[in-house]
Amino acid sequence: MEKQRCGWCKGDALYEAYHDIEWGAPVKDDDTLFEFLVLETFQAGLSWITILRKRENFRKAFDNFDYRKIARYEENKIQALLNDAGIIRNKLKVGATVSNALAFMKVQDEFGSFSTYVWGFVNHSPIKNRVENYKNAPATTEISDALSKDLKKRGFKFVGSTVTYAFMQAVGMVNDHEISCFRYGQV
Repeated sequence: MEKQRCGWCKGDALYEAYHDIEWGAPVKDDDTLFEFLVLETFQAGLSWITILRKRENFRKAFDNFDYRKIARYEENKIQALLNDAGIIRNKLKVGATVSNALAFMKVQDEFGSFSTYVWGFVNHSPIKNRVENYKNAPATTEISDALSKDLKKRGFKFVGSTVTYAFMQAVGMVNDHEISCFRYGQV
């Protein structure tokens, strides 16, 4: 018998694997949180499958999402990224990734880790929603509004409430798996 999955991922093997293994599973390590922050930044205005298909290219282009290295990118590296056909070549998003790496490290200095900071918005425990159909899941919430506003205050870019909520879903701060999905009870 086939596993019951959320409707948004059905029919694409890469999407299904991402859904089955990663999406909505609580992420607490800063390296992975930064990776998702970068990917969600680039996803703004695009489909997630577009980003997912380029994920390995992003990994190579952005030094395996090492925010310490990214924070030190100079103009020649930024130009190389803008010429890299394997990623989304958006000057504002590339620039935001560099400035977000710097802001990320400032948050780490203040809170001990980015994880402690970001998970504090959900009292360090995932919010378990009861989504019957993914099409009815919220695009933003009061919490994503507050987190977005605070991230912007701290210098982050491309972190509007919709992007922030997608980040929260991806890293398991909220469980928006459909209640009929086999992953709903697992995450």
